[in-house]
Amino acid sequence: MSGARDVLMRMFGHPEGVLGRLGGIIMARTNHLAAKEIIGLLDVRAADQVLEVGFGPGVGIKLLAERVTDGCVAGIDSSREMVAQATARNSDAVAGGRVDLRHGTAQAVPFADGTFDKALAINSMQVWPDAGSGLQEIRRVLRVGGKVALGFTAYSGQPKDGVTELLTTAGFTDGCVAGIDGKNLFYALASKP
Repeated sequence: MSGARDVLMRMFGHPEGVLGRLGGIIMARTNHLAAKEIIGLLDVRAADQVLEVGFGPGVGIKLLAERVTDGCVAGIDSSREMVAQATARNSDAVAGGRVDLRHGTAQAVPFADGTFDKALAINSMQVWPDAGSGLQEIRRVLRVGGKVALGFTAYSGQPKDGVTELLTTAGFTDGCVAGIDGKNLFYALASKP
């Protein structure tokens, strides 16, 4: 069992090497719908400053860059393989300075306090070493009134129970968790007071 878990983590949890490249291809196909739904829930606007934590192969970043034409999209991922794939997928927006992709972790977000209007993480939080500190970091880089959305597909392994409590403990308010009918997806939304 441990061997299978190691393979899955190298493909999806912390993608690296050949398995990570393959995992990125699979994630690009399977997370597209989730990214579209979560971005829609956040009501992302043209002038927003948006952060994606754990952006994987950059599908959500690409969707965000299509909406955010006057603001900026930024992202961090703990996998250098995913940073490379996302950079290639979003090369024009990166070259144009509209997208800023960095290697980093949820526990140490490399942006200043109050930088972003909105933040999201899709199928990511469940592999963070410490979800609570990751959410506190997201709260730190959000502006007052900023919104966070967490999305989880059925295969993420993340249970619904406890997500609202994690958001509250991290200092967010108005937290709610709900499913999206027929999409095998649930999300959590909250605000920075």
